[in-house]
Amino acid sequence: MELSGWFAEKSGNEIAAYLGRWSLLDKDPAITLTANISQQKALSVLPLRPAAKAPVQPRAVGTVKLSVKQTPRGTALQGLRQSGSYRCLFPRPKSGALEAVLINTAGGITGGDDMQIAAQVGKGANLTLTSQTAERAYRAQPGEVGKLQTKLTVAAAGHVNWLPQETILFQSCALRRRLEVDLAPEASALVVEPLVFGRKAMGEVVTQGLFQDQILLRRDGQVLYRDAMRFDGDMQAQLDRPHVAAGARALVSLIYIAPDAPGQLAQLRAMLPDQAGASLIGEDLLVLRILATDAHDLRRSLLPILNRLTRDTLPRCWMI
Repeated sequence: MELSGWFAEKSGNEIAAYLGRWSLLDKDPAITLTANISQQKALSVLPLRPAAKAPVQPRAVGTVKLSVKQTPRGTALQGLRQSGSYRCLFPRPKSGALEAVLINTAGGITGGDDMQIAAQVGKGANLTLTSQTAERAYRAQPGEVGKLQTKLTVAAAGHVNWLPQETILFQSCALRRRLEVDLAPEASALVVEPLVFGRKAMGEVVTQGLFQDQILLRRDGQVLYRDAMRFDGDMQAQLDRPHVAAGARALVSLIYIAPDAPGQLAQLRAMLPDQAGASLIGEDLLVLRILATDAHDLRRSLLPILNRLTRDTLPRCWMI
């Protein structure tokens, strides 16, 4: 019995159905042989179910863009645009300066997130930018990196305080962060970036992760200060090296550019702990760095310095 032509015209499901009948009704060896051959053919052409795709995690995207100007009553908000998971609040300040508190409603940053902050300070205006709480860089999926980009522009005679609270890096995090500060002639700035590698009180260690950080400070288009930092892999092992951090788990970089920077140097050096240093690297540019065992010790050293440089106008959220 010749069935090869018939099988060539039928679908895999139809062939399988007929083969089931033959196995029960027909005992002819020729039919059985042809059926076995055709059954193999049918199985080879049956459509395969596509592999299930890995679930795509939701990604957070947030933007805050604001501008401020000087008015007879002090610094006032000129423009504000906020979208996604970034928001900005404006508590009542103690002085004529304007205070803006950044809030990440996503609760932190993980792989694939994209956060952007941009602030313009008008001529003679005074703006303080801070965060409601510590930023957190959480575990990221392999190959995915979160981004946080900040750009501050300050016009002549203006001043900006960039005072975010700590960024805490968790196990297997992946974060690229970039801060650009563009100053006009006679503009000034205080920039602080605290960083914590896991929470010591919780027994956390960071043995795997990626953190890239860049700080760029320009005045009138000319680069005055550039700092880059990169940790990739076992951060704890890298921090344990004597020439890196000698076992410290928290650090802060502080840049102060203002006419009174030279006069602040001696007093700030007297306030520093053992694992810290301050230098005047330009006519009015002071750079300071502190290493600490954990976030608590870092704050204990940093807060008096911030109070001095902000003239005791440090945002209240730093005290909570």
